Amino acid sequence: MTELADLPASEAARRIAAGRLSAAELAEACLDRITAREGEVHAFAAHAPDAVRAAAARPLPGALSGLPIGVKDVLDTSDFITEYGSPIWSGHQPRADAAAVALARRAGALVMGKTVTTEFATRHPGPTRNPHRLTHTPGGSSQGSAAGVAAGFFPLAFGTQTAGSVLRPAAYCGVTGFKPSFGLIHRAGMKVMSESLDTIGVFGRRAADCALFAGALTGLDLSRPAERAPRIAFCPGPAEAKLSPETTALLRRVADSCAAAGAVVAEWSLPAALREADAVHGLVMNGETAQSLAWERDAAREKISAVLNERLDWAESHDAAALVEGRAAFARARAAFATAMEGYDILLTAAAPGEAPAGIDSTGEPACNALWTALHGPCISLPAGHGATGLPLGIQLVAPFGQDAALLAWAGWVERRLG
Repeated sequence: MTELADLPASEAARRIAAGRLSAAELAEACLDRITAREGEVHAFAAHAPDAVRAAAARPLPGALSGLPIGVKDVLDTSDFITEYGSPIWSGHQPRADAAAVALARRAGALVMGKTVTTEFATRHPGPTRNPHRLTHTPGGSSQGSAAGVAAGFFPLAFGTQTAGSVLRPAAYCGVTGFKPSFGLIHRAGMKVMSESLDTIGVFGRRAADCALFAGALTGLDLSRPAERAPRIAFCPGPAEAKLSPETTALLRRVADSCAAAGAVVAEWSLPAALREADAVHGLVMNGETAQSLAWERDAAREKISAVLNERLDWAESHDAAALVEGRAAFARARAAFATAMEGYDILLTAAAPGEAPAGIDSTGEPACNALWTALHGPCISLPAGHGATGLPLGIQLVAPFGQDAALLAWAGWVERRLG
């Protein structure tokens, strides 16, 4: 029997609506799990159990009524400090919630606390550990959110993605991560690093959870079921050479299972324009981050990690025209992807090279995700198996810009074929 703290959000919402579960009971189950495991997982940057209990006693009505959520600490909150993973912002207390947080509260969500992020949602990690094996990274940059969902601290959480910061930790932690189309979830009140790339996403335990959460934030119906089997373009992705044997075998196994269930599955090769966009992703990301952190770099450079300073120095060594051309390469790739996907519903590819790496000094490799983020379309990571040492593996599904409802529907269809 599934414990309350491990219920998918969509199932918890149904029980609450039917009167078979109270918000207080669900919150207490999550708080018990936090008490039991937070000391080893370290998912929270800030947490207030008494405030959670008070909110759970009288949850607001709405699509998320009574559902606990975690909020990545690059999104402002009026009732928790927001430090963006940096000592420069230690003790910072925003006056207002970020738009996404305010909309979640309006829909009845209970904010359990702020979740650990890497420094400015970039590279330098925080203390969070993978709940499946504490000696391994949970991924990043949305490390506390992914680990918290996996550990049962909350069934839903906010993440953000610039390269692979939702999809990769979801795969490493064995949960579902959804990066919607660029701009679908409003970024007001977010500490934006890359103007061209940063996207607010969500974590859950099922595709239906992500559809519920993102739908509540946008007012869109994102929970429609698939009416037929999908047409799937199969591509290991730009990081094919980096994939573990287990990941390669998993992708093929999922493709075969979908085909056996009636999907049309065809091999698909990366157009040249997509490879060009993938090659300049780092320049655009770091160039725009250097612009975003101009004040921090001028006022407190010594409080920024050496690894981040090094990457931003590298980006600033290029002239301004290189950044403009990088953005143009992204635009060409988006057009090429839309054309190349004609006749297909979704693309099946890797969510991460393999299992979560050992150690917590690095958050792993975003090479399976950066290109798709640059294309601005929706992507989802689904837990789909385990690697050689027993840690989770995920797969990634991608769709063209604006096809969020369709992608989530196809994700539900694929999910049912994963066993």
